[in-house]
Amino acid sequence: MTIKEIDVKSVMTKSNLPVSDFSVNTYVGCAHACKYCYASFMKRFTNHAEPWGDFVDVKLWPDIKNAGRYAGKEAFLGSVTDCYQPCEAKYKRTRALLEQLQGSGIRISIATKSDLVLRDIDLIKTFPGARVSWSINTLDEEFRREMDRGVSIERRLEAMRQFYEAGIDTTCFISPIFPGITDVEAIIERAKGQCNLVWLENLNLRGDYKGRILQWVHEHHPELDTLYHDIYTKKDRAYWHELNADLGHYCAESGLRYVRNDDSTHARHGEPPVVVNYFYHEEIIPSARKEQLRQTRICC
Repeated sequence: MTIKEIDVKSVMTKSNLPVSDFSVNTYVGCAHACKYCYASFMKRFTNHAEPWGDFVDVKLWPDIKNAGRYAGKEAFLGSVTDCYQPCEAKYKRTRALLEQLQGSGIRISIATKSDLVLRDIDLIKTFPGARVSWSINTLDEEFRREMDRGVSIERRLEAMRQFYEAGIDTTCFISPIFPGITDVEAIIERAKGQCNLVWLENLNLRGDYKGRILQWVHEHHPELDTLYHDIYTKKDRAYWHELNADLGHYCAESGLRYVRNDDSTHARHGEPPVVVNYFYHEEIIPSARKEQLRQTRICC
């Protein structure tokens, strides 16, 4: 693993995405090395020869002055990297950012695959409307280890539980859903007592990792070759339409609210979570990919 420090002018990048006013990434690259990572495209902007997942740049920025100007705004931490990946234990750049923003009135939303975020639970709790989400797309540890170097699923779920019981809004982000492999209902059943939201996102294969994922499926689940060919070569969406219908029925029977592409509401603590289907949301929000590229060029 190659780790180096880099100077940047700012870590707060204005965002055009509807989920936040600012996109914040305290590192470049990610040691979790997810095989399906959409952010791996940014490698070409980093001057790194190492494979994606084998390098991390630690961002150093000037202390934020007049943080009160962010009052009422929202920052999304972790749009193209995990702000709580392993090197955060040493470098504490995410914690430094939270300390600089504390008391400013900014809302924060954090996406992670780590339980290191527990270290900062008391700090995060001081932010208005704080939300933390954990990516969980399987309950099968063997499959998880094949796909990423993050902490175990049980450790993610335990961190989610502790945040939820601390009164902080939590999200179980079931992403990406691997057709024929990810058991969405089982994950919801496991997490529904400790989250306010469940987000669902389809596996979207593009770029150089498309071939790697299809090869992995062929080697480990050859019975799914035809299904994946239909979805990712023929662009057949029948699987996602059927899954959407099945999940709608499941949620209705389970007393869960089920919505499409709507982040405007979430359940209060003690209530069943709201389940939000974001299948093919990148087509509804066409600026998303362009925004990711913009963030990379500015901050990386």
